[in-house]
Amino acid sequence: MAALNIWPWQRFAGKQPALKIGDRAYSWAQLAQQIDELATGFRFQGVQTGCGVMLRARNSELALLAYLALLRCGARLLPLNPQLPLCQLTTLLPGLNIDFALTLEGEAPATVPALKMMPKTGLLQHAFQESEIATLTLTSGSTALPKAAAHSFSAHLASARGVVTSLRFTADDSWLLSLPLYHVSGQGIVWRWLYSGGTLVLTDEKPLLAALADCTFASLVPTQLWRLLQQPALPRNLRSVLLGGAAIPETLTAQAEEKGIACWCGYGMTETASTVAAKRADGQPGVGRPLPGNQIRLVGGEIALRSQALACGYWQNGDLLSLTDSEGWFYTRDGGAWSEGNLLIKGRLDNLFFSAGEGIQPEQIEAVLLQHPAVEQVFIVPQHDEEYGQRPVALVALKGATMGQLQGWATTRLAGFQRPVRWLSLPETDNGGIKLSRRWLAEWVTQQPVEK
Repeated sequence: MAALNIWPWQRFAGKQPALKIGDRAYSWAQLAQQIDELATGFRFQGVQTGCGVMLRARNSELALLAYLALLRCGARLLPLNPQLPLCQLTTLLPGLNIDFALTLEGEAPATVPALKMMPKTGLLQHAFQESEIATLTLTSGSTALPKAAAHSFSAHLASARGVVTSLRFTADDSWLLSLPLYHVSGQGIVWRWLYSGGTLVLTDEKPLLAALADCTFASLVPTQLWRLLQQPALPRNLRSVLLGGAAIPETLTAQAEEKGIACWCGYGMTETASTVAAKRADGQPGVGRPLPGNQIRLVGGEIALRSQALACGYWQNGDLLSLTDSEGWFYTRDGGAWSEGNLLIKGRLDNLFFSAGEGIQPEQIEAVLLQHPAVEQVFIVPQHDEEYGQRPVALVALKGATMGQLQGWATTRLAGFQRPVRWLSLPETDNGGIKLSRRWLAEWVTQQPVEK
């Protein structure tokens, strides 16, 4: 697609609805008008080009419209998880130069002027510029305070182009907004929609099965796909699923493919505006080759990326801190290997821990346990041990087997130092359908009583 000189949602006027929420729908013209009116209202309240605005909300019609309208104002938009405690925001926000806060859910920070959703008519002067910073998206913050990856419009559109081209998502298709806007995976869905001119579907508080009824595409984590496949009937139009966020069991994708759902295994991160590599599930491990616009190489076993979708830096106190080397390569801290042109993800180098001198890569143990047909999801986290330093603990979502049966099955498949010393049920969390935080899980384990 050539460089744009108009806002993405102003490009389309097809018969397909732009947006569906339950039984209601917006045409592209209606959507553009609604965005302009909300943006004018935000301008009236003082939002100018370059202002930092935080959007604290779960997915909803209002949240999506606010996301697009704030971009239309020229704001530097920071979507935030409404579950983040205010004490964390107090520490985080000063370094991100936030001028206004729009809070649709959760508590509003008292230190930042509040915005309201108040549509107004008027003439907006701010033109679309692909090179401008559009969003700040928080990284997972696994080792310290999360960083804010700054993405331009062109980076978001480049990410969308790679996925749309490879998965063949067209203007005749529809994609469910199944992942949160405050996470890069949710924003990735929005930009694929804006790139292709298809239909975006909002759940309208419906269960996943009902929400998928009118969708041809969906982004899911493995647990969501497991639950979907347990239903007596699958959504009638669903034909492709992009999986990410965790290790992907081959038995899961095989089952979905047998039922007519094409599964794609993806790899990406916050800094790359979502997916940079993907492949059709074929019974072999790995995430395939780089998508168009992306380059991948291995340096000492670490995955390095050079991408048109890469963030232009980490925003900190009004400056952009570079995340690449002098040649534009971003070092991910993910371990990887090539197998006949197929990228294998070995796990986070930051996740590696040691037990009596033996290195334990959690993802390697998880891959073994996922071969058991009853394992829906599994995480291995370290537990402090006076004698060994750290020992592995397994957190497992099981169906159709006991923890004891799984433990017995794993005995001959894992080395002695890899065998978990505790087996616990994976806790239920409201994480918006994205990957769980290993740090949070490790902290949760420390709070669980140890059986004598």
